[in-house]
Amino acid sequence: MRNWYTFSASERDRETDEEWEHYRDSDGKSGGQKEKLAYTILAASLAYQFGLEWGAKKARDFRFAVIDEAFGRGSDISSRYALELFAKLGIQLLIVTPMQKVHVIAPYVRSIGYVDNVEGKYSRLVVLDTEEYHEMRGRS
Repeated sequence: MRNWYTFSASERDRETDEEWEHYRDSDGKSGGQKEKLAYTILAASLAYQFGLEWGAKKARDFRFAVIDEAFGRGSDISSRYALELFAKLGIQLLIVTPMQKVHVIAPYVRSIGYVDNVEGKYSRLVVLDTEEYHEMRGRS
């Protein structure tokens, strides 16, 4: 059985404390706004749960998350927002996503692995660092 929660959140201007945007669940929000809200909640909950410091360059704690198909249907803007947010928290990511989103993710990662099955007999994992990936893309 799942537990469902109702939440509300408010975006405020830091200088004036004026409310910029209000969220009650995700009612009436566009797909992009819902994505950004989901990523913000995920990052904030990880930061709160594990006491992560904002912008820490080096930390002695374990900061690793696996995101499965998170960016497959979302916009490039929302995907970049999430990647920047996780980077600011110093969270290392293992991202599983369709190849059509690699151009968005590539600037944020050191290596790219993809699985293919050329002859339909067995799958293989190909791992490239981002420089090799860009060289390969330039040739195709």
